[in-house]
Amino acid sequence: METYPSRYDFPRTVERLLAAFKDKGMTIFARIDHAEAARNAGLAMPPTQVLIYGNPKGGTPLMLAAPSVALDLPLRVLVRDDGQGGTWVSFHAAAELESAHPLPAGSAAPLAAAQRLILDTVGAQGAPG
Repeated sequence: METYPSRYDFPRTVERLLAAFKDKGMTIFARIDHAEAARNAGLAMPPTQVLIYGNPKGGTPLMLAAPSVALDLPLRVLVRDDGQGGTWVSFHAAAELESAHPLPAGSAAPLAAAQRLILDTVGAQGAPG
């Protein structure tokens, strides 16, 4: 898993990611609000959401090449407020997904591009070039 700081506060980070995914023609399959679920259970936690996103044009060929990759698709990004003024994004690296499934080398490049979009969108400091 890779974790990077966002330049933006929690609501703006989520808003920017949703807009970036839509602008690139990706589907937002789900938005899971863990903090809301915690509140509904009488518990408290800082804002924490998982965005599940992807593009069937990119994911379907991977699932045809290695059906087990369907366990990891669509892609997910965790956005969380650390309770101390910081917002963080986390995701599984495309290379990890490629090595975890019998995919041809380099076939996860479209996934890496989507992850680069996340880093660019949140202005992640220290993110790989």
